[in-house]
Amino acid sequence: MFRELLKKIVDGCEGGLAGLLMGYDGIAVDSYLSEGAQSDIQSVGMEFSVILTQARNAVSLLGGGALREVAFKSEKMTVIVRLLNDEYFLALALEPDGNYGKGRYLLRSTAASILAELGA
Repeated sequence: MFRELLKKIVDGCEGGLAGLLMGYDGIAVDSYLSEGAQSDIQSVGMEFSVILTQARNAVSLLGGGALREVAFKSEKMTVIVRLLNDEYFLALALEPDGNYGKGRYLLRSTAASILAELGA
């Protein structure tokens, strides 16, 4: 079920490379790579899980409320991360010229379905 939702996100966004559902413990629930993508999204997700935990703590210390979304833009890729709850997050890797806005929309609009499947 999760793989199909991740596929829908990645394939539904121009420039989509990979999608990931992961726990903050660094263990992937599921992932999807588009055809020809050469990204190790699970290893990237493990590294992001540490960064996201620290970012959540920093935002909390600032009194900013719950962290909802983070994006990382590099020379060869953009990664959008949608935080689902205290246990899980969704990530979408895009080509540098991928449709960032649509990626954000697809992550946000799919979040409720994923949370329902997780029973969260």
